[in-house]
Amino acid sequence: MITQIKKDIAGLDAIDIIRYIEDKFGTEAVFSTSFGIEDQVVTHLLAQAGSKASIFTLETGRLFPETYYVWNRTLEKYKLPIRAYYPNTTAVEEMVNKKGPSSFYESIDNRKECCYIRKIEPLHRAIKGFKVWITGIRADQSANREDMEAVEWDEVNNIIKIHPIFNWTLPEVDVFLNSNGIPYNPLHDKGFPSIGCQPCTRAVQPGEDFRSGRWWWEDKSKKECGLHITTK
Repeated sequence: MITQIKKDIAGLDAIDIIRYIEDKFGTEAVFSTSFGIEDQVVTHLLAQAGSKASIFTLETGRLFPETYYVWNRTLEKYKLPIRAYYPNTTAVEEMVNKKGPSSFYESIDNRKECCYIRKIEPLHRAIKGFKVWITGIRADQSANREDMEAVEWDEVNNIIKIHPIFNWTLPEVDVFLNSNGIPYNPLHDKGFPSIGCQPCTRAVQPGEDFRSGRWWWEDKSKKECGLHITTK
């Protein structure tokens, strides 16, 4: 099926990829948004195409105020339901009571534990039962993502992943965003190209990697939380 989908969408514009997903999968598709600019573009395309795909976000409990702002703006503009998935309360309490509220700074293992509790486990619940997972991933966001493909089989979650704007450049995203009046996170205007949890995200300097502001205290080759690891 992956091979056929790749053939079917080869050369299609992003909106036509969304329409293809709608035609082939309908309500069996799900889109994950963190309200970054790429995800906002995809949300706009879903609304434009009249997609029946479900939309969800991972509410980690550590988001920036600006993220809630654009979340509300998105609901107001598109009138699309966005379901929030929260981490398991008991798991968060046990981690914080045992290691404190900022254990993720102390080791990579601690950081991965926090990411798992606040993001990975809720993600498993969010995409369970769907056949296609739509994302706003672009190839040039990081070295790890350059190795991805626009259509993938995620063997970790047993789901097809499709990235409709995979080959877009950042300037193309910016032009589309502004020409369509799409609401976006104001942190993007303050040097935050990639926005996650507040304690784990900082602004980047000119010339730095797109994701260098995420978990900046770690080695740059480990700049993924695990959401988009597709092999076991």
